[in-house]
Amino acid sequence: MGAQNGKDLLIKLDMTGSGQFETIAGLRASRISFNAESVDVTSLESQGGWRELLGGAGVKSASISGSGVFKDETTDERARQIFFDSETPGFQVIIPDFGVVEGAFQVTSIEYAGSHNGEATYELSMASAGVLSFTAL
Repeated sequence: MGAQNGKDLLIKLDMTGSGQFETIAGLRASRISFNAESVDVTSLESQGGWRELLGGAGVKSASISGSGVFKDETTDERARQIFFDSETPGFQVIIPDFGVVEGAFQVTSIEYAGSHNGEATYELSMASAGVLSFTAL
């Protein structure tokens, strides 16, 4: 994968629960990370004292975060309502020239900020809440 334009990494939110995904408006920065816990099965019998990990075990998770400015009342309101209702709707993350990650996420944090001589900003953090799928582009 060659160099990519950062603005092409998009976070989309299922607006109605029917698969109608819409880009969260106003984002200036976005990020997705994947994690897999390891399960250590090292014992006194481990060859040479090297750590051994149990393949296929452990919890997999993903997190999405983004920050930006208020641009669209509809997606702002939907994200806020998801947080207060503890919903786990579908999200899509478009990774340019790579693929689309899709699945349920919970909004774990919303932060609002602003200064007297600047725009109001927000930051969102989301945690995976089920199985994720990947579709190559």
